Amino acid sequence: MLTTRAADLSRPVDGAVLGVRALNRALLHRQLLLHRQELSVADALEHLVGLQSQNPNGPYIALWSRLADFDPEELADLVAARKVARVALMRWTLHAVTARDCLALRPVVQPVIERRLKATFGRDLAGIDLDALASRGRAFVEHEPRSFGDIGRLLANEWTGYEPRALANAMSALVPLVHVPPRGLWGRNGRAVQTTAERWLGRPLECATQPDELIMRYLGAFGPASVADMRAWSGLTRLDTTIERLRPLLRSFRDEDGDELLDVLDGALPDPETPAPARFLADFDNAVLGHANRARIDAATRRKRAVGPRTFLLDGFIAGTWRLIRGRRVATLEIAPFDAIEREQRIALAEEGMRLLTFLTASVEPDVRIHVRFAANDRA
Repeated sequence: MLTTRAADLSRPVDGAVLGVRALNRALLHRQLLLHRQELSVADALEHLVGLQSQNPNGPYIALWSRLADFDPEELADLVAARKVARVALMRWTLHAVTARDCLALRPVVQPVIERRLKATFGRDLAGIDLDALASRGRAFVEHEPRSFGDIGRLLANEWTGYEPRALANAMSALVPLVHVPPRGLWGRNGRAVQTTAERWLGRPLECATQPDELIMRYLGAFGPASVADMRAWSGLTRLDTTIERLRPLLRSFRDEDGDELLDVLDGALPDPETPAPARFLADFDNAVLGHANRARIDAATRRKRAVGPRTFLLDGFIAGTWRLIRGRRVATLEIAPFDAIEREQRIALAEEGMRLLTFLTASVEPDVRIHVRFAANDRA
């Protein structure tokens, strides 16, 4: 259960207009970025509906920014024990989720993945029996975990004349593939090899495909949000019927442009003036990618610039990017603000940056020297 300081809560009535700062503080609280929470890794992953995981270390950094006293080995142990999996879900992107969510969510978003497959590779796959392709590919990866390149080459031996990359993408879209350790374990690396979720987790996928629970969980972790936000996050379309079915369980607000925002009945809405600490985000962080309209966390003029790189928050909003530079027995956190920042903010960033560096290096490079620097283009 998320903890919230009583003084931080405000209670807007249904139909109220929520400004950008109100939405920002709601997002930070629900994304565990306003106050670090004392939750288990599994509980945090399920509350957040998974974490982006294109970069295997991304979920570790994301959880460090969100949980009190986060131990990366807790997540690594869950991955090794097959209780957490890295699998393509929302928007056909890799997410780290609990085993339960892997099996429950994949059927819900399967139409999204197949639609995107058709849009991206439809011409390249013309004439192929996709059911036969999926069956053959499943046999390959269940015999032994395979890399993406291996899958494509094996399939191309049987579907001659087709691009291996298109064949591998088709198979990965049609069959839920889980990335197998050691890749995804903290401080370790390995080839990106995959097998089926059913084989790895020892259980079949769930049967339910209705998006109702997914939408309710999304609102709990990202709300209040518009239907356009729900579509952007999940990739799901034609949500009108779902929303009308859920309306008795929802409350309604408006943003400053007059668009309707929906929310769960018990969703926390902290006071817009609640102080927000400096926070470093992982690449492709949930908080950045969770909405069609990202004004609640990022200025529209910087939207494209801020989606991919690792970013940091000041006063709750994206204020720049960061990167880790490794040298011989030295690790540097370089902070690149978009604009000049005040001295107090620089101190807060530097202190949080040193804590992040300690986290990133302590267990894998215990003798490395660490320091924080601001990029030369910082005008403060």
